[in-house]
Amino acid sequence: MKKFDLNIEQILENWETYHAIREIISNALDEKLLTATDEVEINKENDVWIIRDFGRGIKYNHLTQNENKEKLSNDNVIGRFGIGLKDALATFERNKVKVEIISKFNRITISKSKKQDFEDLFTLHAIIEDSAKPNFIGTEFKLVGINDLDIEKAKKLFLKFSGDNIIETTEQGQIVSKSSDKGSIYVNGVKVAEEENFLFSYNITKLNSSLKKSLNRERTNVGRTAYTNSVKKILLNAKSKGVAEILADDLTNINIGTAHDELLWIDVQEHSVKILNQLGKYLFVTSFEAMQFPDMIDQAKNNGNKIIIIPENLKYKINDSIDLSGNPINDLGQFVDDYNDSFEFNFIEPSALNSREKIIYDSTNKIIDLFGGLPNQVKSIKISSTMRTDFFSENETLGLWNGELKSIIISRKTLKSLKSYSGTLIHELIHAKTGYDDVTREFETSLTNSIGELCEKLIRNEKAKGTKPYKSNAGDFTKSETNSNKKNKSWLNRLFS
Repeated sequence: MKKFDLNIEQILENWETYHAIREIISNALDEKLLTATDEVEINKENDVWIIRDFGRGIKYNHLTQNENKEKLSNDNVIGRFGIGLKDALATFERNKVKVEIISKFNRITISKSKKQDFEDLFTLHAIIEDSAKPNFIGTEFKLVGINDLDIEKAKKLFLKFSGDNIIETTEQGQIVSKSSDKGSIYVNGVKVAEEENFLFSYNITKLNSSLKKSLNRERTNVGRTAYTNSVKKILLNAKSKGVAEILADDLTNINIGTAHDELLWIDVQEHSVKILNQLGKYLFVTSFEAMQFPDMIDQAKNNGNKIIIIPENLKYKINDSIDLSGNPINDLGQFVDDYNDSFEFNFIEPSALNSREKIIYDSTNKIIDLFGGLPNQVKSIKISSTMRTDFFSENETLGLWNGELKSIIISRKTLKSLKSYSGTLIHELIHAKTGYDDVTREFETSLTNSIGELCEKLIRNEKAKGTKPYKSNAGDFTKSETNSNKKNKSWLNRLFS
C-alpha cells in the first residue's frame, strides 16, 4: 500500500456532490470515445452506485495535477484539464462519500493523512494498492453515501442522458430539442450553461479559442459571449427542413416582441429562409404586404405555397438573393415574375371577332400612324381573351408589352370602345418604344410627351384640311371675330408656323 498526496491547494467549495459525479461520468465517457469501447454503465447495487467504463483502466499517475495531453489533442472529448478527478475526490471527501476505484492496475481509496515532513498538516491522500483483479476491463468507481437524486442531477448535465433529441448534426455541432423551457448549451455533450430564451439547445463540438478559455475548472455558468459565435455557426450550417420551419414559425413573433433570441440574429433569419426556399414551396412576405395584396396571397396559396411572414429588415436582406441551391428566393417580386412567366394567353384571331370588335380593331393602323409609327422592336399586336392579373393594382391587366414575344398584347375587353382600345394600345406602344416600367418618372414623362405629340398631330391635320369648328365649352372659335377669337387664331398660327 502506498499513499499518494493529492496536493489539492484550492478546494471548489461551491461544488455539490452531483458536480463530482459529473466529473466521474465525463471521464468515463471520454475513455469510451478515445478507445471506442462499450457504453458506460451507471448502476446501483444495494446502496452502492457504480460508474464503469470499459477502456484502458486508471493508474495512480492519472491523479497528478497535469493537463492531459491526449485530451487536449482531441476536440471531441469532454475533459480538458486532467484535474477534474482530483476536484471530484475532494468534493466526495467533503460530503462524506466513500470512494473505491478499481482497475486491473490498482485499487484506490481516499483518506486524510499527515503531509510528508509536516506532522501538523493533514491533506487528502489516495491510498494506492495492487489490484485484486488483474484481468479487470476498464475502470469502476464505487460510491457509497450518494443520494439517488444527485445521480439524476449529474446525468441531466449530459446530453447523452438528458432525454433531449438531436434534430440536426453539423460540422460545428448539434441542434437539440428542448425538454424544458430553458435551452441548454453543451460542450462535447456536457452542459456548461442554460439560456432562458433560446429556441433550441445546442451541443458545440468544434471549440474556438474563446470557448476553450472560458471552460474553467468548474465548467459551469460559461458566459454567452463565449459560445454565441459557435451557436451561430451551428445554425448557419443547418440544412434541415425541421430546423428551418421552427425558425420560420418564430419569425412571426418578432413584430410582437416574443421571438426567441436566435431570431434576433439577421443572418440566422436569412439562412432559415434559404433552407425553406430550397426544400419546399413558400412565399416570404411582410405583414404589411400580406394585408396590402390579399389577392396575390390567395393566388399563392392556391398554387400550393405556404405563406411565411417575415420582418421588414429581412425583406430587404433577401431581395434578389438565392437559396442554398442557387434558386431565387420566392418573395413578392419573384412570385409575380414566376406567375407572369407561367401565364398562358388565349389569343384571338381577328376573323373570330364580332362585327363591332372588328370595326374598332380595324382602327389599329390609324392609331399607330397617329402615334408616329410602330416601334422597330414590335413585330405584332395580338388580342387575348385571357390576361394576367396585376396583383399590385389588384385589377386584370388590359394590355402589356411582351419583349420575349416582341408583341403588344391587348385584352379583348378593350374592344368594347375605341377610347379603351386606343388608350391601351398607345400606353403599350410607349412601353415598347421606351422600355420604361409603369409608375416611373421616365414613363410618365414619355406618356406626357406622346399625348402632346398626338394632340399636335391632330390639330395639324385639322388645320391642313381647313376644318373650322374647334369647339369648347367657351363656344365656337370661328363664329365671330371677337378679340378673344382673334387671339386664339393668332395663337394657332404661331403654334404651326
